[in-house]
Amino acid sequence: MTAQALGAAALAAMLTDGQEAALIDLREELDFSRHHLLQARSVPLSRLELLIAPLVPRRSTRLVLCDGGEGLSARAAAILARFGYGNLFWLDATDRECEAADLLSFSGVNVPSKAFGECVEHDRHTPGIDAAELDALIRQGRDLVVLDSRPFDEYERMSIPTAINVPGAELVLRIHDIAPSPATMVVVNCAGRTRSIIGAQSLIDAGVLNRVAALRNGTMGWELAGLACERGKARRAPPVSPAGLAWAKAAAARVADACGVARIDRATLERWQGDSQRTLYLFDVRDPAEYAAGHVAGARSAPGGQLVQGTDHYIGTLNARIVLVDDAEARALMTASWLRRMGWKDVYILAESGRDTAAPATPILGGAVAAAQLLDPVALAALLARNAATVVDLASSREYRRFHIPGAWFAIRARLARALPKIAPKGLLVLTSEDGRLAALAAEEAGALATVPVRVLAGGNAAWAQAGHPVTADTPRLADEPVDLWLKPYERAGGKAAMEEYLSWEVELLDRIGRDRSCGFRV
Repeated sequence: MTAQALGAAALAAMLTDGQEAALIDLREELDFSRHHLLQARSVPLSRLELLIAPLVPRRSTRLVLCDGGEGLSARAAAILARFGYGNLFWLDATDRECEAADLLSFSGVNVPSKAFGECVEHDRHTPGIDAAELDALIRQGRDLVVLDSRPFDEYERMSIPTAINVPGAELVLRIHDIAPSPATMVVVNCAGRTRSIIGAQSLIDAGVLNRVAALRNGTMGWELAGLACERGKARRAPPVSPAGLAWAKAAAARVADACGVARIDRATLERWQGDSQRTLYLFDVRDPAEYAAGHVAGARSAPGGQLVQGTDHYIGTLNARIVLVDDAEARALMTASWLRRMGWKDVYILAESGRDTAAPATPILGGAVAAAQLLDPVALAALLARNAATVVDLASSREYRRFHIPGAWFAIRARLARALPKIAPKGLLVLTSEDGRLAALAAEEAGALATVPVRVLAGGNAAWAQAGHPVTADTPRLADEPVDLWLKPYERAGGKAAMEEYLSWEVELLDRIGRDRSCGFRV
């Protein structure tokens, strides 16, 4: 094996020594969600080559691989070593041994951020309001505004009546213009708890004079109270006025200064970008539309509220440098202040916008296949017409259920050895995926497992649909369980019971998080 074994005590020491390290859990997302270590990042082996480089960009980083005993770490180590990751370890410890080293197992996803939100509410006594009370105030016509702190697509899907969409990092920037009178009550909501709490506390920390409260349990709590959410709404905050911008910059600066956030200039950024000894994450925390109109070269879009909500989704390397870009400053300052309180020490802001309009290319490890192995949609259609090909779709189960090539089988790449006997392919075995990249990565291993020739659909399902060939959501053919995805409460069977279970899980994180040695919260 190309990685060194690491025991639980050694892992605990590595995660708390202040040096860069990354802990990668290779199981599928649903398996990961059932139990995992606090600082683990979910990078399923099935998509390792697609996900690892943005999460752990510096290839000499100490990288610890873990799984559930299925041998995934050995497979991943071989792939990573081939592409230059040279400081690899694998976790050789049971759950009991990890717990003895004060590294606890958690269920769910985005646990560091979710637990942090509960700590903020507990330690800062963030005011809350329940759904019934807010509904009564709305019906009475009271002077209040409801601010939905989620991205617009989530808000559009369902929202509290009268709510205005103001994603988390935008709250301090826009509150002066939305609620200029201190007599106006401000209620912040999300789907559950975290973004409501962080959003409300952001306004309180910034010094707004209004009464501010987080809607307890968000849109889920609203529906659990028997109230109806609105759908398809598009209420957004007005443009920021000069007075609103000036207030927001000053207010956010006070918070950020108290949290030890520092500013840098472009020369410093460029020097850090050339530093091979430290990992650098460069995030543009503005609205995605602003990012698309022009951003600093190399920056990835990470709207501030979402970055705080899902740090484990964006940042794989502990103790890395983080630079947040925002020409209005307020969003970066508030986001950086929260990251500092979460335990990220080296967080800086750059007050620029930039001129790049193209997002940085996502580095992928490998994936090239010989031209002879590729099929275009026309050729595949001809093969299917004469029953001379079997299609295996490696797209996520969510995308497969949304649409797939008629007759295609759903399978998970890392589990093809168990799926292919069930499929029993005839003719050519044709691999496809969302855009064909994952299918190309799987071609070699599928070829070693299959008893028939293997081909890859060039451009995947997107190219097939764009060429006008039929797709369907009907007659799914599942060669494997859909363990690739953790479903949100409102996506699961069980309705209200699933929501109640999820909300209870969030609240219960508070009792467990403080006992984990790797937790560095400084609320």
